[in-house]
Amino acid sequence: MENIKNLIANWIPIKLIEKENEVYFEWMYFADIPFAEPFFEETIVKCISHNYNLKRFKFTSTAENLIDWSKELDCVELKGLVFHVSRCGSTMLSQSLATSSENIMVSEAPIIDQILRSDAFDKNLKTDLLKSVLRLLGQKRFSEQKHLIIKLDAWSVFKASYLRAVFPKVPFALLFRNPGEVLRSHQKMAGMHMVPNLIPSSVFGITSDEIEQVSFQQYQALVLEKYFQAFLDYYETDDNVIMLNYNDGMKNVMERFITFISINFSESELKAMLDRLKKHSKNESAVFMGDSYKDDVLPVDLVRVEVLHQKLRANFIKDLAG
Repeated sequence: MENIKNLIANWIPIKLIEKENEVYFEWMYFADIPFAEPFFEETIVKCISHNYNLKRFKFTSTAENLIDWSKELDCVELKGLVFHVSRCGSTMLSQSLATSSENIMVSEAPIIDQILRSDAFDKNLKTDLLKSVLRLLGQKRFSEQKHLIIKLDAWSVFKASYLRAVFPKVPFALLFRNPGEVLRSHQKMAGMHMVPNLIPSSVFGITSDEIEQVSFQQYQALVLEKYFQAFLDYYETDDNVIMLNYNDGMKNVMERFITFISINFSESELKAMLDRLKKHSKNESAVFMGDSYKDDVLPVDLVRVEVLHQKLRANFIKDLAG
């Protein structure tokens, strides 16, 4: 088994492929490249030029291979899952956490979403695959690594109950933000989940009739409503979950999250995290100057989403109190 361990070290599955009634996984060699980019896909791009990844035939495996091989690796402990509503500081949080060499910070790895949304597996196999992929993502590639933290895609909140069944003791964080600020950001540059049918509307619990009855901008508000409602619904069912509010300040978000997941970082590591908060979340070389769109006109009805936002804030205040 030691041979298997050596052979797959630094190899990570990056893509689920369903073709002609067959399912397999494509892998990539990550060499000594850490997960330091704002999004996992950007780390994948950095790895493409390695000789192993330029070969004509890609390294692929079955689901069973993936599960078996994952058991041979030394892995760090999964310390937390971050759910978010998008444009709410989640990238800044993940970039801050990534400054610590003790953390393996995985930000929106596509393969996690692909497994969660795939209909190719029964529940037991899906669960085994998900655990195995997180073990592979959390393989101890550097001696100082101790913790695995996963930031999920925004729409993964609709799988929160399933993920709780898979990871019964892992802390879950729910990060949200003032709805007007979220939507103004998406007006400036819409995320894929805010464009009708790029992701099936059924993922959000939105019907075709609802799409036909709203404008493009109002659809974005509707998606945000679904996120907020999912946060509220899940919060009521779970004792190992925390509300985090971007509008409380990112320093407070980061410090509350670290306390919640029970990691004791050194003073130098904490300082590096705080320093990273001063930079732009997606461009470490740029100082964050605040959002430029806060006063933009927002031609949507925010009544329903604002009601939900106030309920989220109430739960957040309850968390603060105790």
